[in-house]
Amino acid sequence: MTQKIYNFEIDLNWKLISQLSKIDRFNASWTALEKREKQNLSQLKAFATIHSVGSSTRIEGSHMKNDEVKALTQNIKLSQIEDRDSQEVVGYYNVLSIITDSPIEITVSKSAINNLHNQLLKISEKYKQHRKIRSIYWTVNGH
Repeated sequence: MTQKIYNFEIDLNWKLISQLSKIDRFNASWTALEKREKQNLSQLKAFATIHSVGSSTRIEGSHMKNDEVKALTQNIKLSQIEDRDSQEVVGYYNVLSIITDSPIEITVSKSAINNLHNQLLKISEKYKQHRKIRSIYWTVNGH
């Protein structure tokens, strides 16, 4: 392995020091901007997730408002989720979290879609019978 070493002389004058100082300040402000933007993106993702969950489950008949969805998803305790609306909201929220947290790892395949569907219905009382029928269908039809 060869290494090149360069020796050079720099005429340190106030103009150069001033320019280096500006670069250093820009780097520090860029780091702060990245941190702030990451926080903004996280807040935007949380906002969009709550509204998506609320809207999508309302299409399915849920009566929960976005504020209720937000409160439920911020403190999910499975033992306290008894009503159908809450079950659907939590299932949808969990699946949406899986998708947004690892989109690259999820392949578009029958098994991946079935897995997401199972996660969606995991805690839903309404769909216990649906899961049984679906399981029988897949077994009988060899899918």
